[in-house]
Amino acid sequence: MTLLSIDRRLAGALENRFVGILLAAGRGERFRASSGRAQAEKLLAVLPDGRPVAAAAADVLLRTVPLVLAVTRPDTPALQQVLAARGCLVVETADAARGMGASLAYASRALMAVIAAAMHGHAEVRAPLGCLVALGDMPWVSDATVLAVQDAARGHPIAAPACEGRRGHPVAFAWTLMPELAALDGDEGARALLKRHGVHEVPCADPGVLRDVDTVSDLP
Repeated sequence: MTLLSIDRRLAGALENRFVGILLAAGRGERFRASSGRAQAEKLLAVLPDGRPVAAAAADVLLRTVPLVLAVTRPDTPALQQVLAARGCLVVETADAARGMGASLAYASRALMAVIAAAMHGHAEVRAPLGCLVALGDMPWVSDATVLAVQDAARGHPIAAPACEGRRGHPVAFAWTLMPELAALDGDEGARALLKRHGVHEVPCADPGVLRDVDTVSDLP
């Protein structure tokens, strides 16, 4: 696992706050097929404002939490550079081929290691309240929605936004659930975890919680 560290002042700011995981390790095969280019990377597709898709998704988290860890595939140095430039801690995993659950588990282990290292020997540093898990291909979620989900997660182990009766992203998990996230595998993501603990849905009028980039036609 890649060894990462964070500034001690930042570590102190994590107490009573949420941190973020950005899942950016998918291959985007449908996007590649729709573009007609075998090497097309949907997370680097450029939005009308000039930002790559993944950069815009990262920006939402970075504006609302003090720390974001992004998980990527090993074969995406350009994407890694973009995310690091935005301010994310970036890790790469070969486990991505096994599915989103494996990527999320790897990111969770890496994030817990970063926080544990920051806390080691420093009694004044406390663990975060929880973690927001966001998708790198969903750049249109509003800051207000992310903050509302964080507020709801202060009283619930898992919280997620819901728009027009459909649950979306990002999903907030209590820090006490991080070991369970770290034990995930396969392509089901955190579905079993959501079923086990239940999800508090936060009603919103934000279509961005449901809107992702799947094919070229999804880009504005």
